[in-house]
Amino acid sequence: MPASQILTTKDGRFGYEASGAPERQAVVFLHGIGGAARAWRGQLEHFGKYYHAMAWDMPGYGQSARLDKVSITTLAAALQNFLIQIDAREPILVGHSIGGMIVQEWLMAHPQAAAAVVLAQTSPAFGKADGDWQKSFIEARLGPLDRGATMASLAPALVKELVGDDPDPHGLELATSCMAGVPEASYRASMLALLGFDRREALKEILVPALVLSGSRDRNAPSAMMEKMASFIPSGRYVELQGAGHLVNLERPDEFNAALAVFLTHATAAAVEAP
Repeated sequence: MPASQILTTKDGRFGYEASGAPERQAVVFLHGIGGAARAWRGQLEHFGKYYHAMAWDMPGYGQSARLDKVSITTLAAALQNFLIQIDAREPILVGHSIGGMIVQEWLMAHPQAAAAVVLAQTSPAFGKADGDWQKSFIEARLGPLDRGATMASLAPALVKELVGDDPDPHGLELATSCMAGVPEASYRASMLALLGFDRREALKEILVPALVLSGSRDRNAPSAMMEKMASFIPSGRYVELQGAGHLVNLERPDEFNAALAVFLTHATAAAVEAP
C-alpha cells in the first residue's frame, strides 16, 4: 500500500496528507472535531491505490493555521480555499461529523462543484444555542476543560464514549492520539461553531451523488436521524454499519472502506456516463 505524504499547501495555510497519483480523481477527507488528517491514514493508504486521496487538517488543527473567526460558514470558505490550493477539481468530498456539516455548507455556494459527496455520521442541524439538549451537549464536552482538565487527560474517556461494539484496537489508539493532540482552543472553537447550524432545508438542493453513512450505535449522529436525512437528498444513498459508533473509519476500517469503495465506483461511473 502507498504510504501517505505529509504536505503543506503553497500558501502555508493548510497541512494535509495525500496518497496516490495527482492526475487521478481527487477524494478529499474531512475529519471531525476530535480528529486530524492522520485519522484518515487507513483510507489514504487504501484509496490511494485508485484515487488521489487527500485529508486536510481543519483550520486550527495539525499544521493548518487558525481562523480569526470559527463558524461552519468560515470553515466552508476555508475548504474552498484548500481545494483551490491543492487543485482539486470536481472532487469527491468525504466529510465526517463536523466535516460533513462543512461539506453541506460548502455545497450551498458550490452546488455542482463536487463529483459526489459522502456525509458520514453527521447531521443537517445542531439546533439553537439556547436549547436544553444543546446546552447539555456543550457542557458535557467543555465543562471538564473549564474545571482544569486537558485534552490529553480527557481523550481516553471521550473516545470510549464515541465508539460502538468491538472497535479495532489500532483505530482506537489512533483516535485517542488524535483527540489528545487537538489544541484546546481549536476544540472549544469547533464545538461552539456547531451552535445554530441548520441546513435541513438545503438537503433537497443536493443534486450530486451522495452517500449518507451511519453507525447503528452512534449516539452523536443517531442512525434513525441519518436515514431520514438521506431520504430528503434526491440522490441520497443510505448505508448503516451495524454495531459501529461515531468513529466508523477507525472502529471498522474494513467495513467503512468497503462501503465507500462501492459508492465511489458507482459515483465515478455515473460521472463518466453523464453527458
